[in-house]
Amino acid sequence: MTYYPSSKLLVDRKAHILVEAALADTRVVLISGPRQSGKTTLARMFSDKDRPYFTLDDAGTLNAAKADPTGFVRGIKRAVIDEVQRAPDLMLAIKASVDDNQEPGRFLLTGSANLATIPAIADSLAGRMAVIPLLPFSQAEIRSKPGLMLDRLFAGEEPVADGDVILGRDMMGMVLAGGYPEALRRTTSARRVSWLEDYVGQVLDRDVREIANIDQLDRLPRLLNILAEHAGQLVNNSSFGSALGLSGVSARKYIAILERLFLIKTLMPWSNNRLSRLVKTPKLHFIDTGLLAAIREDELARLSDDKTRFGALLESFVVSELMKLASWSERRVSFSHYRTKDLDEVDVVIEDRRGRIIGIEVKASATVKADDFRGLRQLQAAVGDRFVRGLVLHDHHRVTPFSERLQAAPLSILWSM
Repeated sequence: MTYYPSSKLLVDRKAHILVEAALADTRVVLISGPRQSGKTTLARMFSDKDRPYFTLDDAGTLNAAKADPTGFVRGIKRAVIDEVQRAPDLMLAIKASVDDNQEPGRFLLTGSANLATIPAIADSLAGRMAVIPLLPFSQAEIRSKPGLMLDRLFAGEEPVADGDVILGRDMMGMVLAGGYPEALRRTTSARRVSWLEDYVGQVLDRDVREIANIDQLDRLPRLLNILAEHAGQLVNNSSFGSALGLSGVSARKYIAILERLFLIKTLMPWSNNRLSRLVKTPKLHFIDTGLLAAIREDELARLSDDKTRFGALLESFVVSELMKLASWSERRVSFSHYRTKDLDEVDVVIEDRRGRIIGIEVKASATVKADDFRGLRQLQAAVGDRFVRGLVLHDHHRVTPFSERLQAAPLSILWSM
């Protein structure tokens, strides 16, 4: 649990029970997510005299781990090791240790870079490590709600709106605040923005150097600013690169680095052999909308006057909340987007391992029209019986049916179900 001062509540992290279960049957457990998402707080709950805590943010500990990884691990029966991406060679030493002693729960690690995307690390701990994602606070966690929307919808339940509905300017304020625990401790928007700006600077200055060797580090802040203005749009590496004097290949490399650091998320295009006019380009989103708004210098007054600009923020907010719901769901799902060359689209396509599909379209307005379901109807026709539900999430308080398995629903179902 983490103190959440704006509501005077303790926030119970959904990942806690997942970490607990993984430690009971898996040799290595990695809590993976962005800096300041609460990984250290969660990991330290499992530290005691039998499982000591080490952080590689400490210079002495980091130097010891880098200088002699095998010696650092030798003799440790159990441990919590924080920010393990700072000493990648340590992972091979951990592999050797857990191969010698295969008891479960030996190492609880945290990482602020997506170590699963580093082939040497992913291969070395394959079958030995469980990865538990931990993103910034979800609304379900903040509001102490079950957060079971994905499971319930895939189980065939109808969307249900309860009394915990956020509308209008309150919804904008919620999206602007984001979910970083430290940012939410700030009592004013100006203080939150100041913290988020410092956070971006620290991540780009230090963390990038630890996971990648790039020549033009000074381009990254400018690239992030460009990406922020294109949130909710298709990725165009050539255009992004040309604005900075980079090749499209370099821009793609830099974007991949930002994604490994959990700053952005690219949704791959959904594909189907029955449809030939689908766009095959990824779509760009930010993991935290508080951070996105700070980079774009978006404020409540500005967004109230420009709902189109708010729409991009809201879409990234929904994508982020869905990722958080999926992170603790027992159902494995993948996320993509649907878009045709005629500009018909579905913002998020959620597919489970059985190939069943839920489509989500996001609207910033209170009014939904039949034409807003155009992309969802195309998706429904393309997949037939595999189509579970199509929803247009919008600024409203009730569920409105439009046809079989197609409904408009309040954004609040992201946390109320």
